[in-house]
Amino acid sequence: MSAHQPTGRRSVWSTGLGHAAVKLHVLIFGVFAAVIAVMALSAVKLVLIPVLIALLLTAAISPLVHLLQRRGLPKSAATFISLFVCLAALLGTGAAVAYSIYTQWDKLRANSEAGLSRLAENIARSPLPFSEQELRQARENAVQSITEGMSLSDAFAALNTVATFLTALLLMIVVLFFFLKDGQAMWSFLIRPLEGKRLERTRRAGKNAVETMGAYVRGISIIALIDAAGIGLAMVLLGVPLALPLTAIVFLGGFIPVIGATVTGLLAVLVAFVTNGAGTALALAVAVVLVQQLEGNLLQPIIMGKSVKLHPLVVLLALAVGAILAGVIGAILAVPVAAVIWTVVKTWNTERDSVWQQS
Repeated sequence: MSAHQPTGRRSVWSTGLGHAAVKLHVLIFGVFAAVIAVMALSAVKLVLIPVLIALLLTAAISPLVHLLQRRGLPKSAATFISLFVCLAALLGTGAAVAYSIYTQWDKLRANSEAGLSRLAENIARSPLPFSEQELRQARENAVQSITEGMSLSDAFAALNTVATFLTALLLMIVVLFFFLKDGQAMWSFLIRPLEGKRLERTRRAGKNAVETMGAYVRGISIIALIDAAGIGLAMVLLGVPLALPLTAIVFLGGFIPVIGATVTGLLAVLVAFVTNGAGTALALAVAVVLVQQLEGNLLQPIIMGKSVKLHPLVVLLALAVGAILAGVIGAILAVPVAAVIWTVVKTWNTERDSVWQQS
């Protein structure tokens, strides 16, 4: 009797073409599952976005909670104080911006009308096929559509948007409080079914993910503050109206990597051009470019370090996906989410490789 069993007919799946077909089916299934997951997340983004923001803020604020606990405060009191400081900073900034807009609105409107008239005159004298009367009529129609075009349905839509925002804000505050107070207990409960090496790798991946989130939020906040301070100082020195609210907008734009501060800086340049003329706008544009070069080439590598380092293509793709799914908020959250996912994958693979090398 032969020592070898008959192999029988060779299966089609064992050929090179069969392997390729299996890989193609796996790829199609993966893409289909990703599309379904994105659709599901889009359906619950009113809940998902506040939770993600609360997670990022928890990673950034938790060191303050731990510091207050080491000073002898109970955990609940430390959580309340930290949450109050965070909300006071946000609400104080918003109030300062609103007050600045209110006090400078008349000046901005007068300067804007003069600037738009000057721009219309320049366009009318240029080779472009537009007369000054046509440009004036177009501006009047635009103003009329903005001021008189709101219908009852538009008013209800605006009211619904405000209600949705307030609901998401309240949910974020509540979730943030419980994450700060009981986050460690929640994480321990989630990983309780795991054992052995899998448990240790999950703990390490979670620890590195929290450190990455905290490092990203603190680092991007410092970078956004530097951008806003540099561009805001230039606006103050050049006498651009509404310097404070424009500085706040630049600060918020700084939370969107690569393009955020640049786009909001261009908005400030546009306001300077409309209100103060081409010379002021050109000077402010030079200041924006200088601040961006200083931040991108010198300060960002030092502040952010290697903990959240991603390839520029990954950053751009994450920004695009986040903006498509959830607009500006999605663009702000996309990069830290991508950084956390990459950190978890890298930690998991590193632990797996070390286990294989020891075995």
